[in-house]
Amino acid sequence: MLLWGRLKVTKELMHKDEVTDFLIYTTSEGNVKVEAFLHKETVWLTQDKMADLFGVQRPAITKHLINIFESGELEENSVSSLLEHTASDGKKYKTKYYNLDAIISVGYRVNSKQATLFRIWATKILKEYVLKGFAMDDNRLKNGQHFGKDYFDELLERVRSIRASERRIYQKITDIFAECSIDYNPQSEITQDFYATIQNKFHYAITGQTAAEIIYLKADAAKKNMGLYTWKNAPKGRILKSDSVIAKNYLGINEIKKLERTVSSFFDYIERIIENRTVMKMKNLAESVNKFLAFNEFKVLEDKGKISFKQAELKAFKEYELFNKTQKIDSDFDEFSKKLLEKKKNA
Repeated sequence: MLLWGRLKVTKELMHKDEVTDFLIYTTSEGNVKVEAFLHKETVWLTQDKMADLFGVQRPAITKHLINIFESGELEENSVSSLLEHTASDGKKYKTKYYNLDAIISVGYRVNSKQATLFRIWATKILKEYVLKGFAMDDNRLKNGQHFGKDYFDELLERVRSIRASERRIYQKITDIFAECSIDYNPQSEITQDFYATIQNKFHYAITGQTAAEIIYLKADAAKKNMGLYTWKNAPKGRILKSDSVIAKNYLGINEIKKLERTVSSFFDYIERIIENRTVMKMKNLAESVNKFLAFNEFKVLEDKGKISFKQAELKAFKEYELFNKTQKIDSDFDEFSKKLLEKKKNA
């Protein structure tokens, strides 16, 4: 897992050679966690931090640096700098840092998996930093330190870009969840639960039923189009088996419009949170759905419903098999034949 962030400071507090931006680098296993700094569009580490990064002792780092400089591979003055930073005691100290060129050169000599992972990460983060002026998401800031205005401006821009995309409405919600959560982790229990329940929450708010309940109760071979209002090849094309297990296909035009307006209002709600410069974690965003629905006097789903998706699928497929035996489809050839017959009758 690769996390990064930026600490904003006012111009009055900045110093020509003072470190103002930080990055947190950590491996997916969590056994390596190093704080690096951004300065003059490159990453900087002390010898101690390089030792932590590559899993060796500081003397090994010192030895590699000496060899690098003595061999003429790099010039020390070009890749090192005394940078001022604020320590945990609140005092400012001048410390020698080494830039990405030196870090990578040492990494090649150490020749470890950790060194390779860091090179990949550094290339990615520097590209985003140079292009946008900062990198979103971090490990330190989520614990309460300040985000700058540019973070929220960028986040708002991303949310609006998602809203304008051609993605399906529930895909847009999950996209926004991933973008806006500063501690986003696709493998977390919160994320998995959010992805599993978000569709049901909005279906339930509009219809009083979960997606599985809608499918289970409305799929009916005896009804016109087996109860579907729309399907992939609608209005004249064949209804497919896969169409029968999409809850939205069973909703009428008024329900669809109400659903779309409600989701759009939820996006407005998220934008207002961002405009108020409120930092959101996964837990906050997951809870925001119920808060939004309750405030707007919709029914709030408190459980997972009475029907499982497996039950709904079995019922829908059974009804489809019955329906499909008598499904009438007029193909383009059928339409052509009808018109041809009409012409012959009128001739």
